Amino acid sequence: MIYITLACQLGLSTELVVKKMKSSAQGQGIEADIHASSLEEFIANPGKTDVLLIGPQVKYMFKKAKAACEPLGIPVGVIDTRDYGLQRGDRVLAQAVSIRSQASRGGAER
Repeated sequence: MIYITLACQLGLSTELVVKKMKSSAQGQGIEADIHASSLEEFIANPGKTDVLLIGPQVKYMFKKAKAACEPLGIPVGVIDTRDYGLQRGDRVLAQAVSIRSQASRGGAER
């Protein structure tokens, strides 16, 4: 099971991508718990997550998100603008899985 959080300004626009990601995960047989949140809400209460992906519209907050998540061992990435805009759930899911895998091997976050 992989726990993925997508965060944006209010947590609303990422909800569309979450739906596509869930569909893609189901189609690929990947057990995933994927949800959306506002970035500020997530930073205040991260809950259970294996990877945080932030929307491209809040990529300016990447350093803040990384600083909050790093002590918790949660890798952080920024969703590709094109994948986000076109709601490519399969590609965003692949990004989350890749970031988690890199982090578990000691790789750098994106």
